[in-house]
Amino acid sequence: MGLAVGMILAGLVALYLGAEGLVKGASAFALRLGITPLVVGLTVVAFGTSAPELLVCLIGTDGLSVGNILGSNVANLALILGAASLIRPIEVKSRAVRRDIPIMLAATALFMVLAMDGTLSRIDGGILLFAMALYLGYTFIEARRDMDQMQEIIGDELEDIDPNKHSSIIDWLLIAGGIVGLAIGAKFMVDGSIFVAREFGISDLVIGISIVALGTSLPELATSLVAAFRDEIDISVGNVIGSNIFNLLLVMGVVASIGALVVEEDAIAIDMWVMAGVSIGIWPLLRTGHILDRKEGAVLLVVYLIYVVSLFLR
Repeated sequence: MGLAVGMILAGLVALYLGAEGLVKGASAFALRLGITPLVVGLTVVAFGTSAPELLVCLIGTDGLSVGNILGSNVANLALILGAASLIRPIEVKSRAVRRDIPIMLAATALFMVLAMDGTLSRIDGGILLFAMALYLGYTFIEARRDMDQMQEIIGDELEDIDPNKHSSIIDWLLIAGGIVGLAIGAKFMVDGSIFVAREFGISDLVIGISIVALGTSLPELATSLVAAFRDEIDISVGNVIGSNIFNLLLVMGVVASIGALVVEEDAIAIDMWVMAGVSIGIWPLLRTGHILDRKEGAVLLVVYLIYVVSLFLR
């Protein structure tokens, strides 16, 4: 038990350091190329923080894989945005609401349609990866359009970061080191949490949806909280939305393409609909003045707590 607790603590340290490096590197990278932090959050940061989900899904069982993604997406929206908004109310760019959240909802709907028959086949995996390719292409086209309006869009929110202080190699080292730190930290957290959970007789299904999903969402939580403290709110929102899209299209696409996944009845009957409900519910919250305030963040945290408690009562 002592070793498991030590792994959890070491994981927390690695997550914090990894998040710091990733946010700093991604921010400088955005300024250097004239790409907004929102776009970087939707691509570089989102991919890096989705790496733990991909690792767990590749080495885990079918139930663990699907449960991990469903639980992670709920945690990303309800837990992470809720916690970040308590630190600092999140001002949402209208472009994010108009474009990125509808894309997340479309990805959620596509995943649900493909999974409703109880199986994610290799063909389904290919469809998800194709949708991922379309999303990345569209994102980078939008990023190029933003380059001419960099100062207008970014404003002064990253004025403390001077990309001329060092070379682009340093940016990439920070990003790569951050991703490695996040992945290692998440693995330590998950392994330690699973050991503790099994010591108390908690089922594997509940572990997959709750503890493992929470553990693999810790990189997103750490990155978004650091971004909120640093007042780089675009990265908080872009990171969460982008990670959900990456989880559904990239992670599930890769895993299903390697081998068909069985989707359990409980996941179809309950957990997919919880994910869809939270995904749909976040849209009107973010549309209200384009600000997610502390009261709305508290509501999201309560929703997440109720969901987690309900898992242990099944």
